[in-house]
Amino acid sequence: MRFIVYGAGAIGAVIGAALQQAGYEVALIARGEHAVALRERGLRVESHAGVAQLQVRVVEHPRELALDSARDIVILAMKTQHLEAALNELAAVAPADLPVACAQNGVEAERLALRRFTRVQAISVMVPAVYLEPGVVQVFGTPLFGVLDVGRYPSGRDAISEALSAAFRAASFGSDVRDDIQVSKYSKLIANLGNSIEALSGPEGRKGRVAELVREEAFQVLRAAGIAIDLDAASRRSALVVPKPLGEAPRPGGSSWQSLSRGTGNIETDYLNGEIALLGRLTGIPTPANQLLQRLANEHARAFRAPGSVPLEALTRLVDQARATA
Repeated sequence: MRFIVYGAGAIGAVIGAALQQAGYEVALIARGEHAVALRERGLRVESHAGVAQLQVRVVEHPRELALDSARDIVILAMKTQHLEAALNELAAVAPADLPVACAQNGVEAERLALRRFTRVQAISVMVPAVYLEPGVVQVFGTPLFGVLDVGRYPSGRDAISEALSAAFRAASFGSDVRDDIQVSKYSKLIANLGNSIEALSGPEGRKGRVAELVREEAFQVLRAAGIAIDLDAASRRSALVVPKPLGEAPRPGGSSWQSLSRGTGNIETDYLNGEIALLGRLTGIPTPANQLLQRLANEHARAFRAPGSVPLEALTRLVDQARATA
């Protein structure tokens, strides 16, 4: 079995490195300065287990790999806003029955993948990691690197699900095969609604009034849409993985915070807060807090503003104003 990790950022690089260290054949697909650094210096992984400097196979396009659906599993690890282009590139050179596994936040990635590939797996990801420097990733989870639950999309399980989960467990992740993997993905979406708050106003906003309001809107639209969630899922993940700083430096922010910090010009909010906004429009339920966060996060990404540039008090006032006029 060979794992192709397409999108070797914080999550993808950690998954690829851990799988290689567990003895699996791995290839990474990366671009730009990150690909150059990986080729010239290798992949540096800093974790509570120590520092590993790994020589990994790196390519810049899937056409550089002789993809074989009988032996390869592609793990798609880029953020959802980059997935459409990646799937187009992959579909141009890969058979339709190539197994692909989606390791994105939100719930849209698998639908996009299933338009092009017949064997799609969903991965519910909780891996506290950061990628801010080419060739270097840090993972803060202990005693496990993270949790990667797996299931066939849209439901059930198969031999690919079992093989993926077994490989993840061998690579120091917690991993269950779930027949109801979308329940896990929607449950994780609730937690990810705070990503934009952290990106805009810092980590203290994850537990404040704005976070409560966006979650309450989410609960309302999910109930109206008949979508099930597992409120105990976060407790299980927390029992397996405890994020702790590496050394004396504070732990950096999550994926959306990292997008603003690296100045990527884009952010994943359309598939997080934007998913709740979409469900709200479909069910006729107003979601002003999530819509505002979606708009503000996109504006800040396009303007290359630094994370934490909106005081939480100011953000709270903006949310209250949006709710008052909804």
